[in-house]
Amino acid sequence: MSRLLDFYRGTATDDAGRTLSDVWGFSDDEMEEHHDFIQWLFPLCEPSRFNPHAPLLSEADIAAFRAEASLRDHVLRSFDRFLGFLGLEAKEGAVRPGPRFARKRDLWLYPNHNWLRITRVLHSLRLLGLEAECTAFFCGLNELRERGQARISDDTWSYWQDAAS
Repeated sequence: MSRLLDFYRGTATDDAGRTLSDVWGFSDDEMEEHHDFIQWLFPLCEPSRFNPHAPLLSEADIAAFRAEASLRDHVLRSFDRFLGFLGLEAKEGAVRPGPRFARKRDLWLYPNHNWLRITRVLHSLRLLGLEAECTAFFCGLNELRERGQARISDDTWSYWQDAAS
């Protein structure tokens, strides 16, 4: 059995003893200060440089996420929470600045660890069968960049393109 799947089904905790609901309930400050949850919400097949205890996606995990609507629904809730943290929202198939975007402006003006998190989220969404959401997120990031609402470097943009494709 997969501890990651159990975590996403709500029957297990992450390596810090938190449930999925606990992580969804983080305040924005908690999301900013904790660096070991993002790998659980948005798992990848590759080990994390920042969290050696993070789960790795197996082929069986990927198949389960793609097959079980409830798992994808939980990933979507994680995605919505992460978007809110960034000051964004998903609405009508698009990702755009939300009502708290102005308060989150510093996240978009200067390179920071959240840009690495965005790379992870894009890649994970695609792997877990949420390609449309990955594309919407990537397009929303592109709009921020084109409108000058975010100072996204060419290097970062290249990572995001790779993660989304």
